[in-house]
Amino acid sequence: MEIRTTPNSRPREQIAALPYRVEKDRLMILLVTSRGTGRWVLPKGWIEASDPDPAEAAAREALEEAGAVGDAHKSSVGTYTYLKLLDSGESALCNVRVYPLLVKRQLKSFREAGQRVLEWFSIEDAADAVKEPELADLILKFDISHR
Repeated sequence: MEIRTTPNSRPREQIAALPYRVEKDRLMILLVTSRGTGRWVLPKGWIEASDPDPAEAAAREALEEAGAVGDAHKSSVGTYTYLKLLDSGESALCNVRVYPLLVKRQLKSFREAGQRVLEWFSIEDAADAVKEPELADLILKFDISHR
């Protein structure tokens, strides 16, 4: 399949949640599958006008895509880039700012339930599961002691 990029070369801005919990003294990361390609990703999307700030936008995405409810950290842990396939068949470069979300509970019923697979991974396994090298590095460097 040929990938065509959009004429606008400026990256589009997105936000993502890095949902995490501690399980038996082990840090776990929640990944979801993308609806289009089925690859493992963080819950992510666009900031909406109704979002009070980027961290809350990331928390909203985690709720919509994974049913994850928790405390969003106001500071980003970094960014990564990827090519998003658009409905037009073109792709757009996206710059994604990542905000940790300490997951307190997971809902069984949520907006995109049934559209994605959800799985908790160890840090190392989460980094291996994602395809974007920058995201894998960001996951491996994530340290909750600085939160």
